Amino acid sequence: MKTFLEEVNEKIKGVPIQRCYHCRKCTAGCPLSFAMEYNPNRIIKMIQIGKRDEVLKSSTIWLCVSCETCITRCPNEVDIARLMDILRQMTIESGIGAKEKNVLKFHEAFLSNIKLWGRINEPLMMAQYKLKSGDLFSDMAMGIDMFKKGKLPLLPPRTKDMRTVKRIFEKTKHS
Repeated sequence: MKTFLEEVNEKIKGVPIQRCYHCRKCTAGCPLSFAMEYNPNRIIKMIQIGKRDEVLKSSTIWLCVSCETCITRCPNEVDIARLMDILRQMTIESGIGAKEKNVLKFHEAFLSNIKLWGRINEPLMMAQYKLKSGDLFSDMAMGIDMFKKGKLPLLPPRTKDMRTVKRIFEKTKHS
C-alpha cells in the first residue's frame, strides 16, 4: 500500500515533495497564507508525515488561488500550486467534503466554464455557481455595478485552441 507521500508524488509527476527543505519562502510569498488554516509549508510537512485526512479536510487547499508565487520563490522548484490542484482532486475523488460552504460548487462551476470556453466567462460562471448554490441574490447589487462599469462582458472569451483544452480534460479524466 502506498503512503500518502508516494500517492501525491505519483500524481504530481514532477519534483517530488520531499525535495522541500522547509525554507518557508513559499509561505512568506503566499498572498493568502494569512487566511489559510495551514500555511503551504505546513501542508507539505503534513504530507511528508502522512496526515492524509487533515490535509484533505483542510480549508487551505481550497483557498489557494494558484498564483504560483510559491513555485517562483521555491529554490527546489516544488510546484505547490499544482500540489493544491491535486489535493483538491484527491479530496473530491475520496468523497471528503470541503469545510467552506459551497466551495465545491464554485470549483465545479469554474471547471465547467473552462471546459466549455477554455477561459472564464465571469457572468456565466457566476450564474452557474448561483444556480448550484441556491444563493441567487446575495451580491446582485455588486454584479449590476460591475456590469455597468464594463467589468462583466456579455460575450464570452473563447480560447482558439479548444482541442488542447479538450485533451487536458480527457487526460485528467475530468468530466
